[in-house]
Amino acid sequence: MLRGVVAEAGELLRSGYFRRKQVEFKGVIDLVTEYDRRIEEFLSQRLASLGLPIVGEESFEGEIPPSAIFIDPIDGTTNFVHQIPFCAISVAIWRDGLPVEGVVYNPITAEMFYAKRGEGALCNGEPIGVSQTDRLIEALIATGFPYAKIERGSEYHFVLRALERLLPVTRDIRRLGSAALDLCYVAAGRFDGFYEIGLKPWDTAAGLLIVQEAGGVVTNHLGEPYRFGDVIVASNGKIGNNLIELLAKG
Repeated sequence: MLRGVVAEAGELLRSGYFRRKQVEFKGVIDLVTEYDRRIEEFLSQRLASLGLPIVGEESFEGEIPPSAIFIDPIDGTTNFVHQIPFCAISVAIWRDGLPVEGVVYNPITAEMFYAKRGEGALCNGEPIGVSQTDRLIEALIATGFPYAKIERGSEYHFVLRALERLLPVTRDIRRLGSAALDLCYVAAGRFDGFYEIGLKPWDTAAGLLIVQEAGGVVTNHLGEPYRFGDVIVASNGKIGNNLIELLAKG
């Protein structure tokens, strides 16, 4: 059911990708369009029959419940607005504090990543797995920059310190603008690792399960079990300790 509903929602994203959009600002640089709202409303209505609270980026306020459906209608809205094809719909089902099913779908590149707990991870129906890279200097790492960077506070300085430490000791660092897809690219072995500060639950709820089911590891930057609100660190498991060692320095 979940994959079919997300595929239908993907038609909405695809239909708006090349059109002029009504762009509004949730913050100084944080964008939202009518397609974000339309997709979230569509998914919320179609998934209401599952009987779980909806935690959607554009509508949810309050405490995060342990059992819920997490919806990011367009992860990478800035890319969507600028017609950069790295944007996706992310939907995850959590029960009792654990992810049980997740979908991340980019209808522009026609890639759907999917995982169900205990059943492995897929891309367009084919099994995927993390890379075997075991040296940080050979690793391609992804990251993202938080909206709070404009305040030049602790998150901004974390980003600068992390880049200073990692750039000289990795193959390179990529910043593509969608955390959900970054996580899926780790799961598919395209990236060897990913880290980011300042993400929301709907950014990571599906992607982290997809990484885990692909054989990867997801923690915070101290190597502890990841919880919503933490710095997220995802890797193939082979370069994870080296990545954490550098990120843990702040």
